[in-house]
Amino acid sequence: MPGRELEGVYYAMDFLPQQNKANAGDALPNRIMATGKHVVVIGGGDTGSDCVGTGNRHGALSVTQFELMPQPPERENKELNWPYWPLKMRTSSSHEEGCTRDFAVATKKLIAGEGADSGKVKALQAVRVEWKNGQMSEIAGSEFEVKADLVFLAMGFVAPVKQGLLEQLAVELDARNNVKASTDGAGCYATSVAKVFAAGDMRRGQSLVVWAIREGRQCAREVDTFLMGSSTLPR
Repeated sequence: MPGRELEGVYYAMDFLPQQNKANAGDALPNRIMATGKHVVVIGGGDTGSDCVGTGNRHGALSVTQFELMPQPPERENKELNWPYWPLKMRTSSSHEEGCTRDFAVATKKLIAGEGADSGKVKALQAVRVEWKNGQMSEIAGSEFEVKADLVFLAMGFVAPVKQGLLEQLAVELDARNNVKASTDGAGCYATSVAKVFAAGDMRRGQSLVVWAIREGRQCAREVDTFLMGSSTLPR
């Protein structure tokens, strides 16, 4: 988006690991701090929630979190959702510490300050959107701006990046454009290309880190079995 290059715009994973290192006592000469700043988090998931909580702990002036999708219902509709992950409003302890949450909002551009702040982000322009039949459209005349000294990008991903490794390997993809690799029967986690295995988000799509850890361990066992004929690694 316009303004992405401005100072003060970071990926969430540039920000959050620094806090872990600081908690461990590591020296961080270029640490990103939210103290005394207006923070905007783009993305309504768990990673965005972590940015909200860390910003609050730093002493941010304000924390705003935007989500592209509509606000979920307070209670799930079990008949509609089962057996899939229940769709309902989730509020984390980070949100409870203080946060303005806004739903069905798309970011249009990031706005620079003036004078000495000309290279720094100072505001964010957004627009409200509506969803019909799975399609998103902007609501005319709904544009608005919020103050933003720090902007954290905490959006989920749709599928693995194709350019580079995946294109060169020419592995088969599934209907969701993830790398196709079955977890059933012999040769678990093997792709359509010999000697190439896939696990975690690359295979199953966006998910929790515990799934990535589990699949990584299982995949390691399958690779070991492929190379050695058997394995003593845990599954």
